[in-house]
Amino acid sequence: MSIKKIIEGKKEWRAHVSRVKALPQDYQIVYKEIQKYLFKVGPVELNNGIELLSDILSFFEEGAAAGKGVLEVTGTDVAAFCDALIDDSKTYADLYQESINQKVDKAMKK
Repeated sequence: MSIKKIIEGKKEWRAHVSRVKALPQDYQIVYKEIQKYLFKVGPVELNNGIELLSDILSFFEEGAAAGKGVLEVTGTDVAAFCDALIDDSKTYADLYQESINQKVDKAMKK
């Protein structure tokens, strides 16, 4: 990765964080928990940019602008909300499962 792309990525991330800080407090709390959740179990493509996080942030900004509480936007099961967002995405858990199966398969063929 070039220095230019790293700098652009940092600028993009700082702008993203500023948008998060502009949200109402309840939205910030839920957003940060969603972010943690996605970084732990989320899609592999999170390494390629912050598009999913930006989409969630835009969704939250719209909800806040409409005067809705954050749980009106996500539902009370925030983890289920996250799972629905990444339903069709390959996750790190998927990669790990594939890796284990390949290792076992390879070992059993010896």
